[in-house]
Amino acid sequence: MITNPDAQRILVFGDSLSWGYMPDSDHERWPANIRWPGRLQLLLGDGYEVIEEALNSRAIDNIDRRSGKEGRRALDYVEGCLDSHDPLDYAIVLLGSNELKHEYNNTAEAVGQQMRGLLDTIMTRPSQFRDKKPEVILLAPPVVDETKEYCTQNDKYLGATEKSRELGVVYAGIAEELGLRFLNLADIVVTGADGCHLDAESHAKVADVISGFFANTGVWLKESSR
Repeated sequence: MITNPDAQRILVFGDSLSWGYMPDSDHERWPANIRWPGRLQLLLGDGYEVIEEALNSRAIDNIDRRSGKEGRRALDYVEGCLDSHDPLDYAIVLLGSNELKHEYNNTAEAVGQQMRGLLDTIMTRPSQFRDKKPEVILLAPPVVDETKEYCTQNDKYLGATEKSRELGVVYAGIAEELGLRFLNLADIVVTGADGCHLDAESHAKVADVISGFFANTGVWLKESSR
């Protein structure tokens, strides 16, 4: 927790890509100084407070039926999350990879519609303390490599490679429509050894690029039209 009362508050709302799942591990997590939200905090300093709200297997609208995976539907949790961390200045959203699991049978366009619903909630939820809503930064996940063993087991990510490429385009269109700042992680990183999650180098790249926005050098991000 950053105790500076004047710090800009940044919510990171995501799944295992932000939680820091280590590729090819048995549910191990990168330490806070390695995973990208923690590194972002280090880069920005105590003038900002980066709030990690990331959870393995979190999906936007789909429900994970496995034991121990309760509470993973983002649309069930996001309003309480926003209220819990209110007031917020920014909300960085990185979700969609779990929607591409074969069992959910989603198209990239369907995932985009689910994301649009989530963003509508974030953008319209009133603050309890001030007449201001957080500025949303939308991130698209990197391209899934469905040929890796982690992805091929039980056809977990069958068809996800092409769908994840398409998802970047779909998200870019949503960001354009809503006037959001946007970054496609596929433009700067590739997935790690398991074809799904990020290695330490990729976490560093994500944090470095995102920090550029807050340092007013974020030319990679679309300027908001709002």
